[in-house]
Amino acid sequence: MPVDVTTEIVIERPCEQVAAYAGDPSHAPEWYANINSVRWQTPPPVGVGSRMDFVARFLGRTLAYTYEVVDYGPDRLVMRTAQGPFPMETTYTWHSAGASSTRMTLRNRGEPAGFAKVAAPMMAAAIRRANQKDLATLKQILESS
Repeated sequence: MPVDVTTEIVIERPCEQVAAYAGDPSHAPEWYANINSVRWQTPPPVGVGSRMDFVARFLGRTLAYTYEVVDYGPDRLVMRTAQGPFPMETTYTWHSAGASSTRMTLRNRGEPAGFAKVAAPMMAAAIRRANQKDLATLKQILESS
């Protein structure tokens, strides 16, 4: 069973500001509760072909994985990882939701293998809950600056 989770939030900041902050992987540990660190393999700034090593904690396990940026533009960032029991694609999109507001969408999708395949429904629910909290944190950070 594939996992495909989409969450979104409206942030009271212009698209350019939201994209600049959320689209910079260096900021991920500031707004993702489960991401402990990000280390660039390629020099910043982010662009197609950029690679970053992430260390995260999810469902009680520490996970280390490398994301590669496969699509990037002013309204989107798409990163993929292929290693591990749960290869994942993460997509951010930013669209105007008014004069100075942004609708940010966060989508995580992947095809679990092995034990992760059995746990896919539980993983999808956990990803959804985590994403909702993370987007709320992002909103708080950006709207208070």
